[in-house]
Amino acid sequence: MLITAERIVTGTEVFSPGWLEVTGTVVTALGSGLGAGVPAGTPAYALGAVTVVPGFVDIHTHGGGSGAFPDAVPESSLASRDLHRRHGTTSMIASLVSAHPAELLRQVGVLAEQVQDGLLAGIHLEGPWLSSQRCGAHEPTALRDPEPSEIDRVFAAGKGTVRMVTIAPELHGALPAIRRIVDAGAVAAIGHTDASYEQARAGIAAGARVATHLFNAMRPLHHREPGPITALVEDPRVTIELINDGVHLHPALYRNATKWVGPDRVALITDAMAAAGMSDGAYSLGALDVEVTNGVARVAGTNTIAGSTATMDRVFRNAVLGSGLERAAALRLAVQQASVNPARALGLAAGDLVAGGPADLVVLDKDLQVSGVLHQGAWVAGVQQSRR
Repeated sequence: MLITAERIVTGTEVFSPGWLEVTGTVVTALGSGLGAGVPAGTPAYALGAVTVVPGFVDIHTHGGGSGAFPDAVPESSLASRDLHRRHGTTSMIASLVSAHPAELLRQVGVLAEQVQDGLLAGIHLEGPWLSSQRCGAHEPTALRDPEPSEIDRVFAAGKGTVRMVTIAPELHGALPAIRRIVDAGAVAAIGHTDASYEQARAGIAAGARVATHLFNAMRPLHHREPGPITALVEDPRVTIELINDGVHLHPALYRNATKWVGPDRVALITDAMAAAGMSDGAYSLGALDVEVTNGVARVAGTNTIAGSTATMDRVFRNAVLGSGLERAAALRLAVQQASVNPARALGLAAGDLVAGGPADLVVLDKDLQVSGVLHQGAWVAGVQQSRR
């Protein structure tokens, strides 16, 4: 299958015009539409004036399309997967929120089966080992210090599908817990934390390599106590998540955080909950009631933000429009942040358009709206209706 487009953007190059060849579920070749090396024959899909980018990789999402991963039922996960896939997310990590021990084991066991069936790319435990001072939209009574025996039980229930665990490094037992998480084959992330600068550095030294939604739900910067943000930003080993949805972060902070850490260390995420892609109204996030007004989710009766209603195409679009760069450079940066970097941070096979890589891509119109999604070599949205 040969696909042509006005522009194809990868993590390293911009082909304009561009072509891409797919065999089965794999990209076999790609390049510029001019000069030698262009495959012979009529394109199966001549897409015209569009931009093709790698499928988005969301490593932090709690649900969407009225479904929520903490529900841990197939119908809910399918609704979430389908909503986000229509918006370009071809690889998705299911994020849980803090839960009591028995419920956490149930959730992980059910989602592990969904990962093994190919529905999801892995599980992210956002909690329960978080700071009560920075718990955000997590049930306070479910928060606790990490214990080796519980960590072992959770990973046993996950059967190798737990890809990331968010933990507050200042908790009692957190540093050995980080080492245990890493030894179990998962990525340890620092988040929902009231840690000092020194405590955050200790967490990184213990093996933490991701900052969970930097700035949100963590001790803020202070000129005499730089806190966890400075420790996470200054260490080149750490990938920083940013919720660039227009609610969680000011656009100027997105631009400056990217300048501080460079293009290779930002992973755009949605932190979406069940209301993503839905109308305003009443929802839930784990055990908490959530009210969505004007597209902003908050814990019912409070001003606490409860995840987002965003999809990856929206945070990608915000990144392009808010980067301050010319269009081609902005697109390549956004591809790195929405696809390449998150996949690399969690060791996922997807993440870029390369020969021999997965045939996962998103077709964007001139306004950067999704007009087609290819997943594992098959159209799952849009373009299948416009074959030339």
